Amino acid sequence: MSQHISKFANRFNSMLPKSATTFAEYVWVGGNGIDLRGKTMCLPKICSQLSDFPNWSFDGSSTGQAVTEKSEIFLKPVQIYPDPLRSENGEKNAFIVLCETFENDEVTPAKANFRYYARKVFEEVNYENPWFGWEQEYIFLSYDGAHLRWPLGFPKSGFAEPQGPYYCSIGATNAFGREIAEAHMNVCLAAGIQLSGINAEVFPGQWEFQIGPGHGLEGCDELWVARYFLQRLCEEFGVEASFDPKPVKGQWNGSGCHCNVSTNSTRGLNGLEKIEEAILKFEKKHGEHIFVYGEDNHERLTGFHETASIDKFSYRVGSRASSIRIGNKTYRDRRGYFEDRRPASNCDPYLVGGMILDTMVLNGKYGNEIVEAFKKYKSTLKSH
Repeated sequence: MSQHISKFANRFNSMLPKSATTFAEYVWVGGNGIDLRGKTMCLPKICSQLSDFPNWSFDGSSTGQAVTEKSEIFLKPVQIYPDPLRSENGEKNAFIVLCETFENDEVTPAKANFRYYARKVFEEVNYENPWFGWEQEYIFLSYDGAHLRWPLGFPKSGFAEPQGPYYCSIGATNAFGREIAEAHMNVCLAAGIQLSGINAEVFPGQWEFQIGPGHGLEGCDELWVARYFLQRLCEEFGVEASFDPKPVKGQWNGSGCHCNVSTNSTRGLNGLEKIEEAILKFEKKHGEHIFVYGEDNHERLTGFHETASIDKFSYRVGSRASSIRIGNKTYRDRRGYFEDRRPASNCDPYLVGGMILDTMVLNGKYGNEIVEAFKKYKSTLKSH
């Protein structure tokens, strides 16, 4: 990884002040719901816990989260992680500070702060000790400094060979972008994120990383921070990690963010019965879930290329052509987890996790509030 970190910037490490300094990269979700933003605070002390990092603010009119007349948006730290990209070789005390965003009253959630709504659900269902495992797919796109180009592995003026040899592949003619995926894995693990694996996916230049199992809201936080690290690394490699569910149209697999879920109830005795009860609830709320499960998901959920149809809810044991998959081991053991295969690669994990737990545990107590907040958010996108 070190050879790809800016050599020019590293020349000045020896010139850093000798007094105690903590470099804090404040990270938040921007106005379009998938664009991560970040700004750096240099604190003149050694920080090590969340309470050491103060609230901050930024210009929301530049991130699509406010108008110029009321542009100040506040950042409230919610999680911290060591920043291996900035503290390479232990030369700096550096952290990623994940934040929620609030309007200038510091109470009202800012645009795209869906963690605020999901937090209500997670706090109320904490007794169920929910675990999430996220399977984040993405596609590397080449970048020439001004425009995104074809995916890695595609010729400059044409298409790659048909799908088949790329999934879990090896070799220069089949696996594209491995060096970045490996670097990302190492960075996440160094940051303490529960990244449990990576693999090349079905589409050329497509990869997947798995997060979890992580507990509740913290598992959702870790997915956002893992996305941040991936995009930061891509800067060094001169490519872009696309979370578009279908960046190349045609007979190609899209990208999803499958969500594996379990609770005390599904992991305990009669767990399979609890899963089946939850699935019946999901079927009744299919439209609401799909609504908040990511943009342009209809281009991916076609009923082909390892997906179910977006218009029809389905579930099966061991099937990747269904909305919900019950794993074969879960079915044999009569307990365990299930996989929601509907979320798109660009989904907000707070929306997905919040809706899943609200539907299966709280019987829709907060679902309408979450959906209405998302509708309001969508209307602001159209107005721009």
